[in-house]
Amino acid sequence: MRRFGDPSLALEALPDLARRAGRVSLLSPFSATQAEDEIAAGEALGAQLLLACDPGFPEPLAALDPQPPLVWVLGDARPLERTCVAVVGARAASALGLRFAGTLAADLGAAGLTVVSGLARGVDGAAHQGSLATGTAAVLAGGVDDVYPPQHADLYRSILDSGGCTVSENPPGRTASAADFPRRNRIIAGLSRAVVVVEAELRSGSLITARLAAEMGREVLAVPGSPLDPRSRGGNDLLRQGAAVCEGAEDVLRALAGLAGLAEPGLEFEPAPPKGAEAAAEAPESARQRLLSLLSPSPAPRDEIVRLSGLSTAEVNAAIAELELAGHVVFTAGGGAALA
Repeated sequence: MRRFGDPSLALEALPDLARRAGRVSLLSPFSATQAEDEIAAGEALGAQLLLACDPGFPEPLAALDPQPPLVWVLGDARPLERTCVAVVGARAASALGLRFAGTLAADLGAAGLTVVSGLARGVDGAAHQGSLATGTAAVLAGGVDDVYPPQHADLYRSILDSGGCTVSENPPGRTASAADFPRRNRIIAGLSRAVVVVEAELRSGSLITARLAAEMGREVLAVPGSPLDPRSRGGNDLLRQGAAVCEGAEDVLRALAGLAGLAEPGLEFEPAPPKGAEAAAEAPESARQRLLSLLSPSPAPRDEIVRLSGLSTAEVNAAIAELELAGHVVFTAGGGAALA
């Protein structure tokens, strides 16, 4: 919008920008008909579409860089207006881990917080179950109507019937694929002011959620466990890296009390006068190549990229956007960039 001044001109320019930056396959933005079909499918479910540019968009998500452009919400969206805390952990959780997750979620709900999790087996399910009475939010990898795992169909219905909601970036009717779960984890972390890992092995989605939360400036807490239990290794490793200890809801409340306010979303800008796609400024090939030579698979902060490249902030932002369209670069949760 800053660059082209008009949404339709910006969309028309995307395929050419992606091609210039090295994309091989054709990039085809959604048509108006496809967007209208998605909206109709959501309305048929009774789901609500929240856009990043709207006042009702969840404030923690609006503060992310980059923001999710939209989320679908099925059920009562009011729990998202309260302070949210994510409770995540192992699918094959121990009996003690499940009991702790359920009790922690119930106590957090009683304290006026909304418990967020991913509807997975194990700790996620126990967290939702424990906070049903106070309204819980389940972030789904598929659409807001895609129940995964199928064994949680009753829990899914209970969440909606008890004043909770399901949330997803994906369109209604979408069945989750493996690539959708890391994106789901980003929304879990993004909605939450703090993330609590109850049990997790060293390679797990829960640790991805915790890492994303740390990059976003959220509080990360972990429940200490026995070194003899593989399900405790992930949490214990987080503690070694500086995560706070969680032995109950009091620890979470204490962490939230010391958490600095999140940055206000920067949605206001002066759009450029509408101009044709040909006339709009574009990142030169030299700028794109300069950034490709500086970036690596490890995320780099945007201000560091600007400093090292010698380019202006506007040139860096334009070049990164084009490289992202081409599939060469990915934006990271903390506002940086990395090679795809």
